[in-house]
Amino acid sequence: MTEREKMEAGEWYCCLDPALQDLQTIARTACHQHRTQAPGGLGELTPELAALFAEVGENAMIEAPFHCSFGFNTFLGRAVYINANCVILDSGRVTIGDRTMIGPAVQIYCADHHRDVKLRRQGIERALPVTIGTDVWIGGGAILMPGITVGDEAIIGAGAVVTKDVAPGTRVVGNPARPLA
Repeated sequence: MTEREKMEAGEWYCCLDPALQDLQTIARTACHQHRTQAPGGLGELTPELAALFAEVGENAMIEAPFHCSFGFNTFLGRAVYINANCVILDSGRVTIGDRTMIGPAVQIYCADHHRDVKLRRQGIERALPVTIGTDVWIGGGAILMPGITVGDEAIIGAGAVVTKDVAPGTRVVGNPARPLA
């Protein structure tokens, strides 16, 4: 298997693989073009950025600046809004449901680095998917860790660090994120 095939299968792979680094260069170029577009439209995706994603629903918007690792593992639903300074490390599949709002400086991570320091030094990691349901609101500065699922209509408080799944309709805050009583 290639390193990309291992990555897409959720197996341990080497993130330092030249073919993967070439794909990251394509993503960085598309993010740069999005970041440097003339101001005017409210979060309109440049054609390069839209083409990078696996799926872009109608009326999805991303404010600049924005960064993603690959893009091809990201699926945006209809009317998704992503505010400025969002980072999506999409080595694994990232699914963002319809009408979800993501605040500024939110970080979504799929990369899970190896616990063995010798393997970590060699760039060994795995990609765990992140799934965000419909009508979710994620407050500014929140961090979503690898492998989590956020249910429909959940609210993630600003600055929360989500380390476990969030049930539909639940509001969570804090580090680690906990449901509000």
